Amino acid sequence: MIIKQFYLSCLAHASYIIVDERTKTAAVIDPQRDIEQYLDEAEKLGATIKYVLLTHFHADFVAGHLELRDRVGARIYLGASAEAEYDYTPLKDGDALEYGDVRLRVLETPGHTPEGISIVAFDLTKSAETPEAVFTGDTLFVGDVGRPDLMASIGVTADELASALYDSLRLKLMALPDETLVYPAHGAGSMCGKNLGKETFSTIGEQRRTNYALQPMSREEFKAVVTEEQPEAPAYFSHDAVMNKSDRVTLDRNLDRVLRALTLDEVLEEHGSGALLLDVRDPADFAGAHLAGSINIGLNGKFATWAGTLIHPKEKIVIVAEPGTEREAAMRLGRIGLDQVAGYLDGGMGALRSRPELERSIERLTAPGLGERLAEKAPPLVLDVRTDGEREAGRIEGSLHIPLPHLAARVKEIPRDRELAVVCAGGYRSSIAVSLLLGCGFTELADVIGGMDAWGASQLPTAGAGGSACSLSATL
Repeated sequence: MIIKQFYLSCLAHASYIIVDERTKTAAVIDPQRDIEQYLDEAEKLGATIKYVLLTHFHADFVAGHLELRDRVGARIYLGASAEAEYDYTPLKDGDALEYGDVRLRVLETPGHTPEGISIVAFDLTKSAETPEAVFTGDTLFVGDVGRPDLMASIGVTADELASALYDSLRLKLMALPDETLVYPAHGAGSMCGKNLGKETFSTIGEQRRTNYALQPMSREEFKAVVTEEQPEAPAYFSHDAVMNKSDRVTLDRNLDRVLRALTLDEVLEEHGSGALLLDVRDPADFAGAHLAGSINIGLNGKFATWAGTLIHPKEKIVIVAEPGTEREAAMRLGRIGLDQVAGYLDGGMGALRSRPELERSIERLTAPGLGERLAEKAPPLVLDVRTDGEREAGRIEGSLHIPLPHLAARVKEIPRDRELAVVCAGGYRSSIAVSLLLGCGFTELADVIGGMDAWGASQLPTAGAGGSACSLSATL
């Protein structure tokens, strides 16, 4: 049995291929929507992908099960409690999928979602009784467990799921031998939990010893600890969960449809009809020159997460990118189900050479430069768009705090009679915020280069924690 993990850093997502060397048969678990890496790996090993399994209906990305079905004829397997529009084989507790010397046995492990399963893998050349690994989906992570608070919209309470999670962990997963390898669906940075470790795999024994949620405690204590202080779920999560149940268009077909080169006039016409202009270049390039009315979410950051947080799934999008990166942008939008791309600006910002009146720029301040400005008689107001937790670790005295996901809804709290200096941790989110504020009519804006990281590195003073709006669609 060959197991290979594929880790997608921008979504902190782990997927897997399990190959039987004797029969050259493979299964893929929790694939991302762009599936070329699984096909390439199978070809390298001379194997055929016959099976694709989802541990649950993921909310943070669109899975590639339909893509594998349509490309190579892979059969789809889901937990017995799942309900989907497409044809699939349901797997209940104890069911097994066996091919060659590989056995994949199912444990129903609800808690993160009602239909969640874990998949126990046996290498039959070694043992039919002792498992080699368990693929835990979002039930058990390295250092954490799946959050149980995402399903309220379908009538399942966090309390009910937390209780089910307690049993799934203790009665099912912790019953496995200590040496069993643990392969979760996510790592550090995922919003499917609150304390995920940086490692992408572990063992049952290691998690039994070190995972806070697996320590001895009552059911009620467990429910309290796993539901408190969970990060705010991005708006696109419910959309993606529905897409993973639906018989939707595949990524390759959608990319063929949306990757259209548009002239500048066509882009302006789309924007005039309500399309979002999405500039995916680096913040420095966006600040230097950008198309009026566009927002900046750079490809070199948490692009998919922030695009999913700030852009409605039904919003039509026109991409502005460095020439040659348009497909990557559309593909990464497609990973989270933002398929409504109208096209991209042909030639990128080069298309504006003869139309300089359409260009805008943004002032950028270094951290020392901001420190000097704050000592002036009429200093700018610092707008901090980090999370509550980040701000608790230190802030600029007198700054206004509005986390980026709430900026559009709370824009009326921001004075319009002062210049704004926008700060985040490292300069990525502040560029997004400045572009959103431009869309709300703010003009006196500066983006702080390097954010609070640069502020601290410059040894500038940091205080301890202190203490209708412009609509999102209008902003975008």
